[in-house]
Amino acid sequence: MTHPSRSTRREFLQGKSAADSIADLLDRGGPEAAQPAAASESYLLQFGRRAMACQFEAFFNAGQYAAAADAAMAAFDLIDCLEAQMTVFRDESEIARMNRSAAEQAVEVEPRLFDLLRRAVELHWQTDGALDITAGPLTKVWGFYRRQGAIPGAAELAEARDRVGSQWLELDEAARTIQFRKSGMELNLGAIGKGYALDRAAEELLAAGIDSFLLHGGSSSVLARGSCGLAGGDGWKVDLRHPLHPERSIAEIRLRDRALGTSGAGTQFFRHQGRRYGHILDPRTGWPAEGVYSTTVITSRAADADALATALYVLGPERAATWCRRHPEVGLLMVLPGEGGKRVEVLVEGIAEGDYRLTGTQPPFFRGTQNELARADSHSLRQDVTPGKDPEPNQHS
Repeated sequence: MTHPSRSTRREFLQGKSAADSIADLLDRGGPEAAQPAAASESYLLQFGRRAMACQFEAFFNAGQYAAAADAAMAAFDLIDCLEAQMTVFRDESEIARMNRSAAEQAVEVEPRLFDLLRRAVELHWQTDGALDITAGPLTKVWGFYRRQGAIPGAAELAEARDRVGSQWLELDEAARTIQFRKSGMELNLGAIGKGYALDRAAEELLAAGIDSFLLHGGSSSVLARGSCGLAGGDGWKVDLRHPLHPERSIAEIRLRDRALGTSGAGTQFFRHQGRRYGHILDPRTGWPAEGVYSTTVITSRAADADALATALYVLGPERAATWCRRHPEVGLLMVLPGEGGKRVEVLVEGIAEGDYRLTGTQPPFFRGTQNELARADSHSLRQDVTPGKDPEPNQHS
């Protein structure tokens, strides 16, 4: 099944240029969306399928792999299976089964899913609790579970917070089981599930002998292998959307054998008494995280990129930059409110100078890290942003 965009699969198969086709793609996606950037004189095959409440797509160099279509469909079939396993919206899913039973008894977990849960708990501790896959009760009490945001009462929020905490998860590696040490707990893999699906889909493609491709889920989770173009090259260029002006690109990232995850509250938020509340919650306080427009993380695995994009968004700029300095394998690009709300600032940490560039005719103010301050002048032009103005569409979605 292909995506019903203006750039059709037929056009790709007939040799539609990547530049034209990617221009169509840039019309889609939310404020934090990332998309493959246009490449001159290249042709791509594009396949897509909807899963996990978003559009998954795969891009291949046209003419490089005869089995590209079959491999893409097999990868999407696997993503469908993973959604059935991980979703909290189907009573028969494995995660739903754990949520029903794990407070009463140890529940056996499928091996790969167990590994994912273990990794999520590791990241919970590494980020001082900023990532927490048990934060489902908070999502519900704030109304974001059904995308109907509302401020909870103090008692209601306290009760939800009492049921959150990965320290109450008991993972038995020998038996491959999970048990909740508190009643009322529940798992929700929304912060890591799409990236995990991309990692597994990439394994499927590599096993089929395909080693140059770009995958994305909902544009905010991206995984790239090899390079765009039959002549070889240096990876795939991915555009990052401006979190306040989604019709603009704010940066271009070069990915090769790496993954990218972006988190932001540009579309999922609500307003109450003039204040804006986003859907990314700090599991330690129970309140929406503030002070960041969007966070993009680059690392080797898409699951880690997704999870860390959320965690570093919650930690905020100073602690996120410090965290990345301690983990040099992780790159960070964070978009922040500028002084007085009239511009944005971009904080970059751990991304090589040749692997990104700020884009647009009016680049945002560049907030360099300690090693980048010497070259910050080349990125110091200011971009005006209307104070307090948010994207109009989908304010409650």
